[in-house]
Amino acid sequence: MHISDGVLLAPVWIGGYVISASIAAVTNRKMNPEDIPKTAVMTSVFFIASLIHIPLGPTSAHLILNGLVGIILGPLAFVSILLGLTLQALLFQHGGITTIGANSLMMGLPALLAYKVFNLHQRFHFKSKEGVFGAIAGGIGVLGGVLILATLLVTTGSEFIGVAKYAAVAHLPIIVIEALISGFVVSFLFKVKPEILTGGV
Repeated sequence: MHISDGVLLAPVWIGGYVISASIAAVTNRKMNPEDIPKTAVMTSVFFIASLIHIPLGPTSAHLILNGLVGIILGPLAFVSILLGLTLQALLFQHGGITTIGANSLMMGLPALLAYKVFNLHQRFHFKSKEGVFGAIAGGIGVLGGVLILATLLVTTGSEFIGVAKYAAVAHLPIIVIEALISGFVVSFLFKVKPEILTGGV
């Protein structure tokens, strides 16, 4: 779910850079020295998961795990995802240099939303609530990314509407898979090291 160079109009990708830089600057202020190892690990997880692409017609699908990154890192997730996408673009040409800002918004904003959604589990009192809300947050991470992708493509021109629809359908299984992965990982972490799930702050 990377947007390549040459797809977005200049005002869109420039705006993506400006907004991403602003969000990164704000969220990065919340980083403490003890957060660096956890952020580095989750950046690596995101980096590796997003590298494995499955071609599907005019687009491709891959694990994203932005919801899980959001659950574990909280506000620091945006910086983590921005760094991961930048490394992917520079080292492996996944996505594009001009679209790093837009791609960061596409995957980083849903990660922040996933963090907020996961924290809702504190208001409930039922068995396995952490796993349930982890699964919901993991699915929302991908769903949010798909919606932002479709919005960005539609701003480029009507010829991309079909691609946006195709990408949305192609990622439906990914939403389910990532919900299951996130729910399982969160349930496991809650049992063995619950302090990891404090959202980086």
